[in-house]
Amino acid sequence: MTRRLSRSVVAGVAAIAFVAFSAACGGSSPSGPSTVTVVVRDTGTTGTSGATVTIAASGVSPKSVTVAVGQSVTFVNNDSRPHEIGSDPHPQHGTCPSIEGGLATLSPGQTKLTHGFANTGTCGYHDHLDNTNTAFQGSIVVQ
Repeated sequence: MTRRLSRSVVAGVAAIAFVAFSAACGGSSPSGPSTVTVVVRDTGTTGTSGATVTIAASGVSPKSVTVAVGQSVTFVNNDSRPHEIGSDPHPQHGTCPSIEGGLATLSPGQTKLTHGFANTGTCGYHDHLDNTNTAFQGSIVVQ
């Protein structure tokens, strides 16, 4: 009986965690298994900043920046509300783990750096809290 109860509890906790995660990332579960291919790998640590993206009420500026392999990108939130920058696609994210690894939520007035980008490629990003607003979408080109 104890073994069955433990499995039930574990299954219930897993189900609750899945529902909470789904709600945080768009509110619906995908219709089938989804895989996200990593485009640019994460160095695992912050590198030297090669570019700065400023977030304002009107959006991100510049929309596209270019950095070298190993460098990071600085994000500055000059808006009066928080922004959560995530790599594309929404809601899965994950094509550029350097973005999620370093940024998370930027509060008003906060500055954060991505982790370093480990190989060449292009990372699209968006504000997870306002994912359909193209003003808060951009790209990082790693050369």
